[in-house]
Amino acid sequence: MAETHVLFVEDDDVIREATQLALERDGFLVTAAPDGLTGLERFRADRPDIALLDVMVPGLDGVSLCRRIRDESTVPVIMLSARADSIDVVLGLEAGADDYVTKPFDGAVLVARIRAVLRRFGHASGPGGRGGEQPGPEEPEGGVLRFGDLEVDPEGMEVRKGGEQVALTPTEMRLLLEFSAAPGTVLSRDRLLERVWEYGWGGDTRVVDVHVQRLRGKIGQDRIETVRGFGYKLRG
Repeated sequence: MAETHVLFVEDDDVIREATQLALERDGFLVTAAPDGLTGLERFRADRPDIALLDVMVPGLDGVSLCRRIRDESTVPVIMLSARADSIDVVLGLEAGADDYVTKPFDGAVLVARIRAVLRRFGHASGPGGRGGEQPGPEEPEGGVLRFGDLEVDPEGMEVRKGGEQVALTPTEMRLLLEFSAAPGTVLSRDRLLERVWEYGWGGDTRVVDVHVQRLRGKIGQDRIETVRGFGYKLRG
């Protein structure tokens, strides 16, 4: 089985070298870059399986680099931020990052988050077969779910709006599959964190909020309703 190739962009020499060694000990193949422009070059040349981007790197900052990567690929991106309350966290998520980790980070936590993201991307299997879900909407040929002009194909991992295919990242797809499995049911942010991001503990709900906003921008602003104080629900 091929090694998972990680692109790691970090300008601090000590953090970059220590993290690279830790990831390599866990079986990852790591390409490290000290700045954003070099990181973009390595991304285009190597096509890694996942990118770890520090927010504050010279040349091309991590948020801008994330945007450039997202313009070209749906490869998973994890942002690294020195402050959990930084606006850079939200900017990174809005730029297309799938998750973030706060520095200083524990190596085991970083590896766990990487593997969780890779599981989502490796098999963005939906919530089918999980207990306690309400029946979905009418399922015509091929198990395609229909919500007005929105069509969701859980098996083919395709989404269409008005007949036109919608490009979603695997994280956005997993989020939509959670909603489409229980249309009209309010899903809390904590539940979505657990199901989509595999947080077994309380996480940052901004991750959910930003991804919902990104998803709305692609499938329609009124398709996912905010239920204040509780969460979100998909309108059937």
